Amino acid sequence: MDFTFTEEQQAAAEAARGVFAGVAPDAVPSPALTAGAVADDFDRALWARLADTDLLGLLSAPEYGGSGLDAIALCLVLREAGRVLARVPLLESSAALAAVQAFGGEDLKSVLPARAGRGEVVLTVAASGRTGHDPAELAVTARQEGDTWVLDGVQTAVPWAHNADFVVVPAHTAADRTLLALIPRTHAGIELGEQISTTGERLGELRLDGVRIANRDAIDADGAWEWLRDLLATGTCALALGLGEQVLRMTSEYTSKREQFGFPVATFQAVAVQAADRYIDLRAMEVTLWQAAWRIGSAAQGALPASGDVAVAKIWASEGVRRIVQTAQHLHGGFGADVEYPLHRYHAWAKHLELSLGPAAAHEETLGDLLAAHPLG
Repeated sequence: MDFTFTEEQQAAAEAARGVFAGVAPDAVPSPALTAGAVADDFDRALWARLADTDLLGLLSAPEYGGSGLDAIALCLVLREAGRVLARVPLLESSAALAAVQAFGGEDLKSVLPARAGRGEVVLTVAASGRTGHDPAELAVTARQEGDTWVLDGVQTAVPWAHNADFVVVPAHTAADRTLLALIPRTHAGIELGEQISTTGERLGELRLDGVRIANRDAIDADGAWEWLRDLLATGTCALALGLGEQVLRMTSEYTSKREQFGFPVATFQAVAVQAADRYIDLRAMEVTLWQAAWRIGSAAQGALPASGDVAVAKIWASEGVRRIVQTAQHLHGGFGADVEYPLHRYHAWAKHLELSLGPAAAHEETLGDLLAAHPLG
């Protein structure tokens, strides 16, 4: 079997490296030094460059102006975004767009993919936690009245809620199904409250009070929400991998230059062992990520479900990124806490990603449930 990336996947990663090459993660102020969010909007200039490089429509089919690639290609690009802490809704918009294409009706598919691929329309997903274990995950309900759906409820910690044009809201129906509602941010009945993440980025508390949408703006297909949730979680793992790789690189460079007793501290056994352990974390994060991303593509084509592989990837990503930044802070000493040095920004983003992915124990429980339902042998 050939496990190497395809030429198209590698080309997407190379294009992303070019776009993100000039992005400085320490170019925005520390959330510790501001009274609120570090910025009111995402990086629109970077978003335009991503659109110009055709990286916003990676998962869209060619007939909609996209590249027709898969989750692996998206994760390769998100990995590069994670290295520089890119302030763009690339994951959320790409995942929502992919769900529209895979499960939406022709009315939605004929309008959104091309515009979103050109960067004209931005989408986000109201999925706090993105883990499937958050009790607030399906805090919105939907009931059908004629040819419309009526939504009520509150969803917290919605990324890019103040800046996206459309929000995809998962809602629980009376038939015990999960509906995906595509709602304009300025739609009647929607209120947005201000929330700030650990990264200093703006989140939104989305309040829906009798919000009405047409049937054509809702996705009621079996498995649509589960597939979208898995793609969001796997993309978050890709961001964590890129962040972790950059942090370990920063730590290697610093410990190679800092000297104690006339020798670089990187030559000390205790330092080398800690760095080696974190390298092992990264490799485990990487291999489980690609397995999950490959499985998501297979699941969309009707093969085996991705739930188990995504759970394993989330375990390694949430635990691994935490260990990596903690070790980096330890090996940097007091220098790592200096707000003039970018490591503190990586630490804040790592904590946000860890919380987004959820605790390892929850994903281990998921694996246990899957094994109980489908015992090996």
